[in-house]
Amino acid sequence: MPPFAFEPNPAPIPATERATRIADPAFGRVFTDHMALIRWSEDKGWHDAKITARATLTVDPATAVLHYAQEIFEGLKAYRHDDGSVALFRPEANAARFRDSARRMAMPELPDELFIGSIEALVKADADWFPAIDGGSLYLRPFMIASEVFLGVKPAAEYLFMVLASSAGSYWKGGVRPVSLWVSHEYSRAGAGGTGAAKCGGNYATSLVAQQEAIRRGCDQVVFLDAAERRWIEELGGMNIFFVFDDGSIQTPPLTGTILPGITRDSILRLARDAGLTVREELYSIDQWRADAESGRLTESFACGTAAVVTPIGQVSGPDYGFTIGSGGTGQTTQRFLDALTAIQRGRAPDPHGWLHAIG
Repeated sequence: MPPFAFEPNPAPIPATERATRIADPAFGRVFTDHMALIRWSEDKGWHDAKITARATLTVDPATAVLHYAQEIFEGLKAYRHDDGSVALFRPEANAARFRDSARRMAMPELPDELFIGSIEALVKADADWFPAIDGGSLYLRPFMIASEVFLGVKPAAEYLFMVLASSAGSYWKGGVRPVSLWVSHEYSRAGAGGTGAAKCGGNYATSLVAQQEAIRRGCDQVVFLDAAERRWIEELGGMNIFFVFDDGSIQTPPLTGTILPGITRDSILRLARDAGLTVREELYSIDQWRADAESGRLTESFACGTAAVVTPIGQVSGPDYGFTIGSGGTGQTTQRFLDALTAIQRGRAPDPHGWLHAIG
C-alpha cells in the first residue's frame, strides 16, 4: 500500500469549540478537521493518496458526476472501546461492497488495502473527535465521484475517492424508538437489472419523493414493494427489514439484485444462526405481512443499517389500511439483536467471527 502523505489542517477547530461540537453531535452534522483523498486516472491508476484538511471542493461545471451521476459511497463506524482502543466493524465487507458498486457503475475498483488504509489513517488523524457520550462514534463516509471535465456519455477517465469523518451520536433524536412506516404503492426503489444492489446516490435520490409522502402521511419512513408486481416487501429508503414470528423464527427478503446487501443485515443473520434460530431469506408480501400482524403470527418487525443499527417498527400504513406490529413497542428479539450487535461493536462482548478491526 502506498503511504498516505499527511498534510495537517493549518487551522484546526480549537479544542474548546471541538468539545462543544461533540458534546451532542446528533448524526451527520459535525465533521472533523481532515479527510482522506486518493486520485485515479487512466494513465496513472490510483495515486496521490493523502490525509489533508477537510475543505470545500472546487469543481468545473462540466465535471462528469454532475451530469451522469457516476458516484458511489459507503458508511461505517469507528468505535472507541472502554480500554481506550479503537476499532472498525467489518470494514472488509464495506470494501468488498464498494468494489461491487464501482463495477456496477463502470468505475475503477479501489483495492481493499487502500479503502481500509485511508480510513485507518483518517481515524488516527482525528482521534480527538470521538464523542464521549453514550453511543458515540466516528461515522466514516467513503465515496467516489467521476471528476473528469467532459460532456459525453461514457465512463469517466478521472475519479476522486474521499473519506469524511463525522462525530456521531444517536441516529434517532431522543434515542431508539419504534418507527412508523408508509408502504409506497406508487413508487419503487429499484427494478431487475438496475442499481438496487449498488450503494449509489441515485438510489437514495429516487427514494426521497416517497419519503416525503411518508412524512405527509404522518409516518417516519417509507418501505418499498418490488417494481414488477408491487406485492413483495423489499426494503426501506435506507435500511433492510426483518420479520419475527411467534415460533421464534426470523425472515428477511432475499438478495435478488434489487436490494442492498446490508452488512448489518448479514451480521444479524449470522447472530441468529449462531443462536439456533430458524432463519429464512424468502419473499414476503404486503398482504401476508398485514395478515400475520393481525393474526398475531408476526410478533415483531425491525429495520437495520449502519447508522441506526437496529430500529423497531411499530406501525405500518398504506393507502387504505393500517396495522400494528405486536404491541407497537420494541420486541424482545429486536432488542436482543440491538444489544448483541452494539456489545460486539463496542468491545463489550466476545467477537467470535473476527468482525472487529483494530486501529493501532
